[in-house]
Formats: sequence, structure tokens, C-alpha cells
Amino acid sequence: MKLTPLQKRAERRDRNQSHVDMNLVALIDIFTILIFFLLSSATGVEILASPKAVKLPQSTAETAPRETIVVVVSADEILVDGRRVAGVSEVMGTEGDLIAPLKAELDVLRSSRKVIREENEALSKAVTIMGDKQIPYRLLRKVMYTAARADFTDVSFAVIKKYEAS
Repeated sequence: MKLTPLQKRAERRDRNQSHVDMNLVALIDIFTILIFFLLSSATGVEILASPKAVKLPQSTAETAPRETIVVVVSADEILVDGRRVAGVSEVMGTEGDLIAPLKAELDVLRSSRKVIREENEALSKAVTIMGDKQIPYRLLRKVMYTAARADFTDVSFAVIKKYEAS
């Protein structure tokens, strides 16, 4: 059976045409729900990442955390922004309150952070201490003293917010 050129073209078009129907309404619904979920889950919750080795004390503080340099003091080591600086046993064994490796690391971080606007000067002098609730006060005092010697004048403590039953 010989087909005419018009019939060949029609047959080719029918063969190459895909008959996939997409229901765009269902896709729009899915994307709307997805966007709503992402927007609602990303609102206003600020949490500092806490290492598993550090058990933070509880507090009823209302102040939200800020983005600062974080000094983590666990039972075994002292970390600055995730890098190990010193061991607690060697720090407790030294005389005086200054922790030399911690001060050196804080000085490096302080000098690397350039302040562009004058109103952000206070933020460059802020440090957050995330100390385990079981560490001795003498160790905490050494960390605070060292932070003050490195010219960090705004010291904050990371705590777990205690919710009061109403």
C-alpha cells in the first residue's frame, strides 16, 4: 500500500507526538504546600550548635543568640569556633588566669574580623562562652579573663531556655 506524502507526514506526526497529559493544578498545589512549609519552618528560630560533650545550664533568659565567636568549654577541651585550642587538664595545671593558646587564637580571630561600619564595632568585641554546666568556676574565670585580655568586652553565656509551665 502506497501512502501519499501528506499521509506519510500525518503518520510521522502521530508517531512522534507524545500523548502525556500533565495536571498542572496538582503540581501547583504541591509547590504551594512546599513553599509554605519552607517559609514557616525558617522563621525566627536561632539556635547555636552545641557539641554533645557540653551540657548547657538552663535559664529563663529572653535574649536571642547573636552571631559571635563561640568558645566551647567541655570537660576535656577548649574549642574556638570548632578548633581545639587547649586541653582542660593542662589549663587547670597552669598558674595564673591567662590561657596563652586561647588568647593567641582570639587575637587572630579579632584581627581577621574587619569592622566596616562604626555601629558594628560592639559586635566585633562580642564572644559567646558555651560552657558545660559541670565545669569548675576557676576554669570559667580563666576563660573569661583570657577573653577580656584579648579585648573582647561583651561576654555572653550560651544556655538552654527553660520553659515555665503556665
